[in-house]
Amino acid sequence: MRIAQVSPLYESVPPTGYGGTERVVSYLTEELVRLGHKVTLFASGDSTTRAKLVPICPESLRLSKQCTDPLSYHLLMIEQVFQSAEDFDIIHFHTDYLHFSLSRRVPVPALTTLHGRLDLPELAPLYREFSDIPLISISDAQREPLLWANWQTTVYHGLPPSLYRLNERPGDYLVFVGRVSPEKKVIDAIEIAKRAGIPLRIAAKVDKNDEAYFREAVQPLLKHPLIEFVGEVGEEEKQELLGNALAFLFPIDWPEPFGLAMIEAMACGTPVIARRRGSIPEIVEDGVTGFTFDDPDQAVGAVEAAESLSRLKIRNEFKKRFSVRRMALDYLSAYESLVAHVKTSGSLRIA
Repeated sequence: MRIAQVSPLYESVPPTGYGGTERVVSYLTEELVRLGHKVTLFASGDSTTRAKLVPICPESLRLSKQCTDPLSYHLLMIEQVFQSAEDFDIIHFHTDYLHFSLSRRVPVPALTTLHGRLDLPELAPLYREFSDIPLISISDAQREPLLWANWQTTVYHGLPPSLYRLNERPGDYLVFVGRVSPEKKVIDAIEIAKRAGIPLRIAAKVDKNDEAYFREAVQPLLKHPLIEFVGEVGEEEKQELLGNALAFLFPIDWPEPFGLAMIEAMACGTPVIARRRGSIPEIVEDGVTGFTFDDPDQAVGAVEAAESLSRLKIRNEFKKRFSVRRMALDYLSAYESLVAHVKTSGSLRIA
């Protein structure tokens, strides 16, 4: 198939540090190329890919000192995508809803994976207007605020199995990897580690809009002798941090759409201890790949029980459920179904 992958421009593809959506776009793009498909990637100019790269801006926008209006580059990208729409059998967007209006007006099928939360009140009227746009969810739980939307299927994220290695002999610390923000609840991870009496290493980025929260709510807690703030890390550092950890703490308190860091931990054989919100019950199998909890007492108990889990079994479950090959094949099935439906019916809407 001739496939266009359209990525957000905030991070390169793949990102050098934090960046969940762009990381998934990279894994998917490279696997589709390996499977023999002709893939074009629309992304920032500092991206690296075996696909054909169409660079929209010189560098990723989040850390760029040259960009003051990231929306302008995204609109430019969408215009370029649709100018070349006839070059593709299908266009796969990862840019939320910016392209919806144009997707209605071209004959080439366009599919959209939504990577974020959907419970914001402003989204319902928007998605009702564009109820014909075909959507992919990254968990079943993600769909709940918009159950009536034009969902095609759910495709869980996947990682290359070679990206992380199994470590059957972990160290004696807990780890938190992700982003410092109120909904990610790093302060709860700190409290759980303190109550369990086990060191915690925090590998997290701090966005500009979360700097005040970090300074006021999190930084004072970092003085505790059990707590170490590592900062934002790349793939190699993540392997060591996750692989050597006794368990990965994921105490989020929001409707998590997926949680890529959880399957990164599983790829290392590291148990996941996560608050039961959003996608968590779909991703973490209690007593097998980790534990889910509702209150801090359960979390502390899960830390104590984490060592009893088989890290080899966690790794095997990751390979079975969250490999990049499985993700790519799931997406190809969705592409083929949509293309066939549009050819026979002329409509994007699939009941």
